[in-house]
Amino acid sequence: MISRSQGRSATAAIAYRVAERIEDRRTGLTFDYAARGGVDHTEILAPDHAPDWVRDRSELWNRVEESETRKNSQVAREVRVALPAELTHAQRVELVRDFAQEQFVDRGMIADIALHAPGRDGDDRNHHAHILLTTREIGPEGFTTKNRDWNKVEVLEGWREAWARDNNIALERAGIEDRVDHRTLEAQRDEALELASAARERGDEGAELVQTVRAIELDRPPLPQLSPGAWQMKERGIEVGRVGAWHEAKARAAEVMEVARELAGHVRDWLDRAADRVLDRLGPEQSELALAGGREGREQEPDFATRLQAAWEARK
Repeated sequence: MISRSQGRSATAAIAYRVAERIEDRRTGLTFDYAARGGVDHTEILAPDHAPDWVRDRSELWNRVEESETRKNSQVAREVRVALPAELTHAQRVELVRDFAQEQFVDRGMIADIALHAPGRDGDDRNHHAHILLTTREIGPEGFTTKNRDWNKVEVLEGWREAWARDNNIALERAGIEDRVDHRTLEAQRDEALELASAARERGDEGAELVQTVRAIELDRPPLPQLSPGAWQMKERGIEVGRVGAWHEAKARAAEVMEVARELAGHVRDWLDRAADRVLDRLGPEQSELALAGGREGREQEPDFATRLQAAWEARK
């Protein structure tokens, strides 16, 4: 939330995110970020019945400020989303635009979106977008009442699920196999362990190994949340307490991912060797049975998944 109780304003927030110069009529302050780089795309989306002035960014966010009278008013809501680096710029714009239209604008909000390129320092895949949202309903004549339903936790969870779904549709359309998941790392890891256990019970060593490696890949701490101020310090290379913790979690995640990639390679090799042995033993006329998971005549293999999980726990 962009709140006056935090000393923040909607005009300052949007000026920084879209790299423009905006004067705040209420305070007389001018926020000039026109020289700032790294903004790839900006766009305002609004309901069809909204007045024409909502397309003027300065007018829009000044009227947002003027519609609030309390000194601790929440003047806007910001949603930050990570964008797949594998997509093209046009695909990323379409992804954000369609998501904002369906989840926010169709509910009655105005969405001001800004797509940012990765910073000069750090991860060059860090494409992301800022979506600044109004907190009041908009009518043909202007802003009306605040919609408290937009603050509900289940609405936020719905947005997160919808963002994962829309990302995965875009990735599939682009022919990319990777997928994203809105659930916590812990929930995803528990699922992988359950699938590994189910595979073990039905005697599917290959699936058990794959899910065990997936569980190891997910066994990492989540990146801690950073306040807007701390995030800006991180982007400028300034190290403070929360930023240091963020970098530590990022390094830990990179280490775990590297281990998981190496293990995945070993699993693929093991599966290839196991498949070759089964096919050789059964003969070509029985290859379809082997590929379908038939176990008749299969040589006994050590329980690699159990050993792998135990080794990982010992290494931790």
